[in-house]
Amino acid sequence: MSLAPPRPVSLLPSLASLTAAAPLAIDMYVPAFPDMVRTLETTSSGVQLSMTAFLAGLVLGQFLLGPISDTLGRRGLLLGGTALFGLFSLLCALAPTVQFLVTARFLQGAAGACGAVLARAVIVDWYRGPSVARYFSTLAIITGVAPVLAPLLGALILLGAPWQAVFLVLALFGFAQCATVWWRVPESLPPDRRNPGGLRVAFRAMAGLLRNRFFVGYAIALSCAAAALFAYVSGSSFVFQIVYGMSPLGYGVVFAVNAICMTASAALFGALSRRVRLNTLLMTALAVSFTATLAHVAINLATGGNVAVTWTCLILTIAGMGTAFPAIMTIGQGVAGHSAGSASALLGGGQFLLGAIAAPIVGVFGETSATPMAIIMLVALTCAVLALAALARPWQGHGEHSG
Repeated sequence: MSLAPPRPVSLLPSLASLTAAAPLAIDMYVPAFPDMVRTLETTSSGVQLSMTAFLAGLVLGQFLLGPISDTLGRRGLLLGGTALFGLFSLLCALAPTVQFLVTARFLQGAAGACGAVLARAVIVDWYRGPSVARYFSTLAIITGVAPVLAPLLGALILLGAPWQAVFLVLALFGFAQCATVWWRVPESLPPDRRNPGGLRVAFRAMAGLLRNRFFVGYAIALSCAAAALFAYVSGSSFVFQIVYGMSPLGYGVVFAVNAICMTASAALFGALSRRVRLNTLLMTALAVSFTATLAHVAINLATGGNVAVTWTCLILTIAGMGTAFPAIMTIGQGVAGHSAGSASALLGGGQFLLGAIAAPIVGVFGETSATPMAIIMLVALTCAVLALAALARPWQGHGEHSG
């Protein structure tokens, strides 16, 4: 039996909150690092390891939950995942040692993966045609805004409470999400539409996607673009504050403006997706990001660069990504067909996996110039372009909606 899809005005806010859980959990506790080092009697690298553990859990959770949901359905996993996210956030708040915290953060990341991977799958289950692109652009906007607001929210909490309060807020957020899923998110994948044959068939379907050259091309392009974005996020603070001498407030303005440009670009994608081919939007957006980054590297190598050049090039690069990310997500789901959970897992998991690998590389090359960050971003975007050209062949129109 085919059920009528729920009204987007009711469903989308719930899915948006699920998408926001991971970026909030990644960035919200960053302002508390010095306090955590002191109270847990550890080092800064020990506390930073808790972020690596969260990302590892997030990636592994997506790879597992995607195909499992294609067999067992979405709603039960969402209820369990959000409840466990709240529970493991509570354990983080109660952590007596950094070792306990790292373990709890890994489990928190694995539980938080349910929202990241299943929100996209629910959209593909319920909707078809241009609506999918518009709703993915909405999720992309939330994903872009959450990392900007998260450190600010964390800092506000720390004004009147210790670092444990940040995780208590995340615990409340997780339990509130569980209640929201219970009331607002119906099962989107009824038994007659699930993968028959159990989990073995579900993981076989995921393996089948990895043999689809077009899907793999889009997935690699997304992961490489994410690597460029993570390199920017991890390196821009040093570039603007140490290389160019900006104050923390000045850097906050730069980061916020770039995030606003990315968000506006995602909104523009949602508006244009009804009238322009998705692959055309993708190729245009990636060309903008690649060209801006190439110009950034060339100018830095020729003249040493300056803050105006760096900021202008980064605005164009990040704005291009605001369109490229939801475009690839939409196209990739279209190429995957009925294996929405597996596709979402591979697209989202690869995105965080390569991003987490790229982030620390920027620091290896020192803090004396913006050039290393720009070169790493250029290498990543070059790989994204090559993956599209050699494997995905977007000019052939794969994964386009039919109406």
